[in-house]
Amino acid sequence: MDLSTPYLGLKLVSPLAVGASPLADDIHMARQIQDAGAGAIVMRSLFEEQIYLDEISRAPQPQLVATDGFHERAMFPALADYQLNPDQYLRQIEQLKAALNIPVIASLNGCRPGGWIDYASRFEAAGADAIELNLYHFSTDPGSSSLDVEAEMLETVRLVKSSVHIPVAVKLQPFYTSPAHFVQKLGRAGADGIVVFNRFYQADIDIADQEPETRLRLSDPAELLLRLRWLAILSPRTRCSLALTGGVHDGSDVIKGILAGAHVVQLVSVLLRHGPRFLSTLTESLRKWMVERGYEAISDFRGSMNLDRCSDAAAFERGSYQRILQNWRV
Repeated sequence: MDLSTPYLGLKLVSPLAVGASPLADDIHMARQIQDAGAGAIVMRSLFEEQIYLDEISRAPQPQLVATDGFHERAMFPALADYQLNPDQYLRQIEQLKAALNIPVIASLNGCRPGGWIDYASRFEAAGADAIELNLYHFSTDPGSSSLDVEAEMLETVRLVKSSVHIPVAVKLQPFYTSPAHFVQKLGRAGADGIVVFNRFYQADIDIADQEPETRLRLSDPAELLLRLRWLAILSPRTRCSLALTGGVHDGSDVIKGILAGAHVVQLVSVLLRHGPRFLSTLTESLRKWMVERGYEAISDFRGSMNLDRCSDAAAFERGSYQRILQNWRV
């Protein structure tokens, strides 16, 4: 049985990959992940603002450091609060590459063009096999149109791609007027892959102190449906590799993602809950399902449930919406 899958021009031994998280911070943990059958590992993000803070901390005259418009330093974690500083991040890439045989994907997180993009080439020099460019941006400015926001992101992708020779995947949020159209523009800008989707981390309100409250909550299976829907829409309409991340918690979730068109299914929350060996359980579930249906390779069924099966995708979406509501009874 062949579980290998193409992703970003790389051949992975499995469609199960570890998404951006603390799981790549420890070399011993990374080896366990590889031994459990992971096809690739994505490192946690190095942030645009973190890079600027690091530059400021090194400058003899901080006020003269060019920070590309980064002024609201108090809004961000202190430099010491980031788990890996930029130099440590580059060393971690080198150490992971020395310890592992599977691809190591570095993650660069920003939302507008700037000097931080130089780190893409530093990732490549340190040995990263690919870059996951996380374009996490929540627009709050009523003066910025959707076209303005997308234009900055597209320029960022072009600049990153022009600075490296390794493949680049773009990690997106789902909040675009026309994600399918934007994904096509990202492909033309040079993106080799699309990661669907970045989780939207929302602040709560502490009513006692009347302050925003931010804390990390792991994903749950309810998050999977949005990703399945957009994978099914995107997979027949883009040349880019596709990765699913968010909401995958058992073997059936993995299978659904591949049926919808994912080349790779990224895992984080389920491994943080159950440990890296749970990868073996997920792999066995996938193998068993394939044997029962006579599939010999991932390519035999990847994308078989995408919207290429439907003659009128827009009508299907509208009809599905109405059928769900008409089944609602009191």
